[in-house]
Amino acid sequence: MDQKVFKAALFDLDGVVFDTEPQYTVFWGSICRQYHPEHPGLEHEIKGSTLTQIYDRWFSGPLEAERADVTRRLDAYEQQMYYDYISGFEAMIADLHQHGVKTAVVTSSNIPKMESVYRYQPGFKRLFDAILTSEDFDRSKPDPDCYLKAAARLGVQKSECIVFEDSFNGLRSGRAAEMAVVGLATTNKAEDIKPYSDMQISDYQSVNYGLFVRLLNSI
Repeated sequence: MDQKVFKAALFDLDGVVFDTEPQYTVFWGSICRQYHPEHPGLEHEIKGSTLTQIYDRWFSGPLEAERADVTRRLDAYEQQMYYDYISGFEAMIADLHQHGVKTAVVTSSNIPKMESVYRYQPGFKRLFDAILTSEDFDRSKPDPDCYLKAAARLGVQKSECIVFEDSFNGLRSGRAAEMAVVGLATTNKAEDIKPYSDMQISDYQSVNYGLFVRLLNSI
């Protein structure tokens, strides 16, 4: 059997590159308590959903008129968030680059959100060969569209890619794209994401290029 070559690492953003999920839990907790007090804990259920998916499911009918205000509040919140890297991320991605692996961000975040990221982390763009946002996709995760487009952008085959995700929708998207999937246990428990991923990690402290090559060739 031919050895698979690891050519591209495709990263979701929140909960994968940045340790931002606790901040989003605070924001959506406030929103959900205001508009859906009958559904305690809803902020945990909607993790990993796109804004469109949240609106379609929870802000339809009489609440549809509230979408503009929620969006305004979310935009303002994201402009003052902290975008700090998951532990070990920068060293790990430097290791990948040294071995010729291409890297891309594949996120459901929009361009205004990314502008906030760039202000907080001026060196962010230099870490990636491509950055794909919600404006680049026709269909949201869990559809594989975003990851297939990222592979095409980088000029690699799906068998040469590893997807890094934390949310159930994101993990399903990587699976649907028929790529190897590493699950970050930052948003959900490792045992809960295990059925949707080939490896589970809590951060990037103990992983490297060699480990990912072995993963790719074990599935």
